[in-house]
Amino acid sequence: MFKTLLTVVTDAAQAEATLTAASRLALAHDAHLDILALGVDRTQLGYSYLGTGAVVLQATLDRTEQEAREIETACKTALGEQDPTLRWSMEAVVSQLGGLTELVAQRARFADLVVLPRPYGKGQGTEAEAVIEAALFDGHAPVVVVPQGGAVPSDRPRRIVLAWNQSAEAMTATRRALPLLKQADAVVITVIDPPSFGPERSDPGGLLCQMLVRHGVKAEVSVLAKTLPRVSDVLARQVRDLDADLLVMGAYGHSRFREAILGGATRDLLEQAEVPVFLAH
Repeated sequence: MFKTLLTVVTDAAQAEATLTAASRLALAHDAHLDILALGVDRTQLGYSYLGTGAVVLQATLDRTEQEAREIETACKTALGEQDPTLRWSMEAVVSQLGGLTELVAQRARFADLVVLPRPYGKGQGTEAEAVIEAALFDGHAPVVVVPQGGAVPSDRPRRIVLAWNQSAEAMTATRRALPLLKQADAVVITVIDPPSFGPERSDPGGLLCQMLVRHGVKAEVSVLAKTLPRVSDVLARQVRDLDADLLVMGAYGHSRFREAILGGATRDLLEQAEVPVFLAH
C-alpha cells in the first residue's frame, strides 16, 4: 500500500489541480501527503559586471522567496477545499535550478508514490521536467503524472492499461503499481509488436499475466501490431479504445549532460497523455 505520498508544486497556478489529484489518492489509500512548495531560481548567471553580482543575486533570491510564499499560500487555499480528514504536511523551500535534483530526490526517496503535473504544455518551465526526472531517476520513486485539465486519479481505477515489453523498467513499474492493479476491475497487459525470438515469443505477456492473476489482479493480455508511427501512439489509442483511466509503464531515460533525462518514448507518451500515467524506472 501507499502510505506516504509526495507532491512538488513549482507553480501557484497549478496548486489546486495538483493537490486535488494528490489528495484524492492519499485519501483513497489512507496515506499521509507531504507537499513541497518549491520556489525555483531559473536564472543561470554566467557572468556579472564588477560590483553588481551581489545586488543581482539578492534580487533573484528575494523574487524566488516571494514565489515560494505565493505557492505555499496557493497550496493552503487548495488544501482548505479538500476532505478535512486528509493528513498532510508542507514545507516551503527555494532552490536554484541546478540544485533542484538533489532536493527533490532526497524527499522522493522516502515517499511510496509521487504525484506531479504533466511537465509539458503551456506555461510549463524546465523545472517541471527536472522534478519528474529527479523523483524517478535519483529518488527511485514511482510517479503518477496527471494531465493538465484532464482526469485526476480515481479513488479506485476501473480499467488500467499496462504497457509490457519485457524490460526491467516495465517490470519495476508493474511491481510498484500492484496496489492499484489489485483494485482495478480490469488490467489489460498491452504488448506491441512482440519480438519473434525471445523467452516470451510463444506467449507474449503470458508469464506476467499469470503472476498478476496469482496476486488477485483481473488481468488479460492484448497483443497489438504497431500500426501507427510510434509505440506511444498505439498505447494512447489503446487507452482511448478501452476507456482506461490509468496507464502503467516503465520510464526510460538516457544520460546526457545531466545525470538522466527522460527518453523519447516516455516523453512522447507524456506529451499526449489524456489520463494519469504511472511511471517507474
